[in-house]
Amino acid sequence: MKMNRLTTLIGVALVLGIIVGYACNTLAATPAQAKEIASYFGILTDVFLRLIKMIIAPLVFATLVAGLAGMGDTKTVGRIGLKALGWFVCASFCSLLLGLVFANVLQPGTGLNVPLPEAGAATNLKTSALNLKDFITHVFPKNIFEAMAANEILQILVFAVFFGTALGHLHSQTARSLVCTMEEIVHVMLKVTDYVMRFAPVGVFGAVAGAITTNGLGMLLVFGKLLLSFYAALAALWLVLIAAGYFVLGKEIFRLLKLIRGPMLVGFSTASSESVYPKLMEQLEKFGIKNRVTSFVLPLGYSFNLDGSMIYTTFAALFVAQAYGIELSLGTQITMLLVLMVSSKGIAGVPRASLVVVAAVLPMFNLPEAGLLLVLGIDHFLDMGRTVTNVLGNAIATSVVAKWENAIVPVDEAFDEEDEALPVAEAPVVA
Repeated sequence: MKMNRLTTLIGVALVLGIIVGYACNTLAATPAQAKEIASYFGILTDVFLRLIKMIIAPLVFATLVAGLAGMGDTKTVGRIGLKALGWFVCASFCSLLLGLVFANVLQPGTGLNVPLPEAGAATNLKTSALNLKDFITHVFPKNIFEAMAANEILQILVFAVFFGTALGHLHSQTARSLVCTMEEIVHVMLKVTDYVMRFAPVGVFGAVAGAITTNGLGMLLVFGKLLLSFYAALAALWLVLIAAGYFVLGKEIFRLLKLIRGPMLVGFSTASSESVYPKLMEQLEKFGIKNRVTSFVLPLGYSFNLDGSMIYTTFAALFVAQAYGIELSLGTQITMLLVLMVSSKGIAGVPRASLVVVAAVLPMFNLPEAGLLLVLGIDHFLDMGRTVTNVLGNAIATSVVAKWENAIVPVDEAFDEEDEALPVAEAPVVA
């Protein structure tokens, strides 16, 4: 089955990034020089990600308002929200549990032949950003323009729910015209996405080349056991998510996987969930999901359904314990899982969210926070796996909720094929 041109070019850019990055890392005289070279590759990635971020706020707001205005009543919003959150909680628990199981079975931190950081060494991760009070208050915007400027998806969602619901209860001609305007804004923003996604191969090349230039392929060999163990855990989580999706969607799950392979490849290469939000939204629409469901569940999932990040938190915590030779009883590990289950729901918008969650939880179980310094060097490669899993999890979650709501409409087989050319790249705080 032939992949579309954009996906092919992204794959080529990924391979070229590895080759060029390895060459630059080998030729660089010092680590400082390698880092400087990588900073120039970073320009390409930064430009692409900034263009993507430029799209997200107006796209999220317009799609949410247009979708919610057509729902008719707040009961529908509440019903869809409860179904989505129920799926998110179950998926998060499964992710955490799988991370715990695989870390115990594969023992990635045992026999690590590298110097361990001093237990009191600082990681410079802002764990103070992770607390329930600040998270709850941060969800509600004090200024919608400030929220849109910062791409705060949860805050935009809250305002859009009020705005879209109010608009749906107004039946004047002006209100109807405003709804039509919002729908047209969505179409315009998707066209803008077409243009922006032309730069995706360039952004992917810069991200991969920069990461390899800085860290080299040797770092992957040193921590090969950790990487292989973590990706094995991710593979198991993929099987669980796809099996759960198959239970609800049937064979349609395979058509969904085909449609989202492009966004998943971009997410894997850039290690950024934001980079695929517009494209993922468009592909879910091609799958047949009604806009009113996609526009509400997908941004909610970007905040509460980070399956890849969840599995990493338990995996990383046990990796640190194993590296320092600290035994944790089964009861302690289960307690840690429950603590992570609660604390992880406040990670939306927190920089390096997964690491921050782990750093905040480790001291509660007398584990050295400094152990995370061991994985910082390869965190980009771990983050690539976390991100692509987050994309898969949110795509399946949105599709399942849509199925439960009878909001998946039949589409022509010809429309299902990903045969768009490069310019056609139709279209969510963080791993």
